[in-house]
Amino acid sequence: MPTATLDDRAVLELSGEDRVGFLQGLVSNDVTGPGAAWAALLTPQGKWLADFFVVPQGEALRLDVEAAQAEMLQARLLRFRLRARVAMRPLPGVAVEAGWGGAPAPADAWADPRLPAAGWRRFTAAPAGGEGDYEAHRLALGLPGGSRDMAAEQSVLLEAGFDELNGVSWTKGCWMGQELTARTRYRGLVKRRLVPVRIEGAPPPRGTPVLLDGAEVGEMRSSHAGRGMALLRLGAIGAAALACGGAVLRPEAPGWMRLAEAALQP
Repeated sequence: MPTATLDDRAVLELSGEDRVGFLQGLVSNDVTGPGAAWAALLTPQGKWLADFFVVPQGEALRLDVEAAQAEMLQARLLRFRLRARVAMRPLPGVAVEAGWGGAPAPADAWADPRLPAAGWRRFTAAPAGGEGDYEAHRLALGLPGGSRDMAAEQSVLLEAGFDELNGVSWTKGCWMGQELTARTRYRGLVKRRLVPVRIEGAPPPRGTPVLLDGAEVGEMRSSHAGRGMALLRLGAIGAAALACGGAVLRPEAPGWMRLAEAALQP
């Protein structure tokens, strides 16, 4: 029953009476509900900038964000404040803890909204320790790891499974980048997907080309402990083996990923 403090996460607090409506018009998911939501901030052209969890906490919203993106994300969001009655600040004394694999959820925890198997998360006043390997857990489930797996102002949400993983609302109304995201979905324009892979050999650096029969079909993204994520053309996902640097990659499309049968033919 592993748990782990996520040292690569930070917490931002969004307060003020307009906090929910302000965020609702900017991010990819519906944040008006009582529970946690996973959402992304996009460029006006529909390209990924950051993703994070939004958690109601009393008279505020707490954002569980990638620590390396916290300053950028705060600045980007507050550009749109205009007359909205909101304020945002970092909470440097607050850490994020995660548990999975049957770990009992503390009373103050919230379920990871992406997948039941993802487990739970909570805010703690200090690092809580834990011996679990969260990165191995994430990669085994095929969950995108923010900037480890996506490229700012380049990546498209549907390539990274945001639709299947409850990261997009198609019914809440307008939000920044919605038009391109919706067009990509309804016209079937997704040609690549971020897919978990097993790695045989030394893990290739991010950006290493992935080859099928000598032809480039994608590139390596994050890796850890014999697993990784690769951005692959649809026709390469069903391949038994792919070459990447000096390693062999074996794609393992997770059960939650919706793929047409034809897309799995190499």
